[in-house]
Order: sequence, then C-alpha cells, then structure tokens
Amino acid sequence: MNCKKLISLGITALLLLALLTGCAQPAAPATPSPADPPPQTEPSPEPEPHQPGEPVELLIGAAMSLVDVVEALSPVFTETFNVTLVHTFASSGALQTQIEEGAPIDIFFSAAAAQMRNLEEQGLIYGEGQIVVTNTVALIVPADSDIEIESFSDVTLDSVGLIGLGDPEAMPIGRFAQEVFTALGIADEVNAKAVLASDVRQILTWVEMGEVDAGVVFMTDAITSDQVRVIEIADAALHAPSVNPVGIVAASPHQAEAQLFIDFLFSDVARAIFEHFGFTMYR
Repeated sequence: MNCKKLISLGITALLLLALLTGCAQPAAPATPSPADPPPQTEPSPEPEPHQPGEPVELLIGAAMSLVDVVEALSPVFTETFNVTLVHTFASSGALQTQIEEGAPIDIFFSAAAAQMRNLEEQGLIYGEGQIVVTNTVALIVPADSDIEIESFSDVTLDSVGLIGLGDPEAMPIGRFAQEVFTALGIADEVNAKAVLASDVRQILTWVEMGEVDAGVVFMTDAITSDQVRVIEIADAALHAPSVNPVGIVAASPHQAEAQLFIDFLFSDVARAIFEHFGFTMYR
C-alpha cells in the first residue's frame, strides 16, 4: 500500500495552512468516561528550537502497529520542516526497554498507555505523553480458512488448533487479547493453544501463511492484508482502552523539534492520514 503516492500531493498545501493557522494544536478534550486514561497535558516550559537552516535528525521509536501510518506521516512533515525523521519499529515493550537502556530515541509512539506511563514514572519522558489516536482489537483467520468460527469465544472449538498471540508481558496486543479471553472465561483454554509472537506483524504473517488457525491483532493491522479475514472486533469493555500515546524522550537533545512533530500529529492533515489507515482520533 503506497500511501505517499495517494495523499502527499494533495495535502502539502493543507499542512502549511493547518500549521500556520494553529490547527496543529490539539483540540479541547471531550468529556472523558471512567474507562479513559487520565487527561493529557502539554509539556512546559517549551525548549528552544534549533536555528533556521540547521539540519536536525529525529529518531522515532514506534510500535509495529504504527509502521504504515508513521511512514506515511513522515514525508509530509519533512516537506515543511528542516527535520529528518528516522524510524525504528518494535513492540512497545521492547521500545520501552531500549529507552530505559539509553537508546538515542527522541520520540516514543506507543501502542498502549502502560508503556508510556512506565517511562513517565521513571522520569524518562519529557512532561507527559499525549494520546493521539485509538485502535480496536480484532480476531482474524486466513482468508481462505474453512474453519467455522464467529467470535472470540469460538477459538476454544476443537476445529481451532494454534492461535497467534502477542506476549502479554511485552506487547499491548498480547495484553489486550489476554484481557478479552479472561473476561470471556476462556483464558486457560486459549493459552494452551497459543503461539507467542515478538510483534503484531509477526502474528499477521502467521495468519496470512496459515501457520496458525487464528490470531489477535489490531484492526489497523488486519486491514493492511487481503490474505486475512476479520471474524470479530472485541467489545471495548472487555479490555483496557486501546490508545496510542506519543511522548518526547527526556534525554533527547532535540526536544523542540520533537514537539513540532507531535504538534503536527494533531493537525487536520495528520488526521486524514490516520483515518486512512483505520485509526480514530482520540479527541
């Protein structure tokens, strides 16, 4: 899916207008529900930006479920700012560990609030992370599968053998899946069939190749492939909120430039790109 070709020509002018008129600033948050994470706040005071003409490179550490949308957002941003974006993609838990060990990541874009909160509590995030978009959790099977299942509960049927899941200790999608199956009262039966992946795209690949009979991924991963079929989207009440927060790593020497990118994520231009990839803006 070549998103850059589809969108970059038509949205560069809108990006300039959005940023110059203040569209890049986050809108006022909607009234939160009890299940929502705590309200987000802007970092302060703002760090000083680099001098015009001085090239800056930012390293974005993003969850694997964000790979397509981040790669589409980046060239649109760099067309306007003198900032080069470099990406590293892994599970949110792996990225958290890398930041804790001093990896030179400037921006952390997580697949869940827990990993961001862990880094905040250690003082490794500048200010607080901001929730940008939300996602949903999907049960998928190979597109040509003849296994007759209609819901998450059906994975306990004898016709379902292996189930591809994320490690709940390291991956948000793994934790969300565990919460869903626990709420349904079938966690032990599912765990007996589980094969644990290192990231969500590995689960997607296993299902595409028919190496597992079913898998649990984010819906935004499922829609990238015509080789899988979505059986059910999990009821959001069965798992913690599936949100994608972004934050500036406290050790980054380019915090002002990182803030420019985060502001861009809340622009109308970025909204169009996120929605193209199946995400929903948090506010």
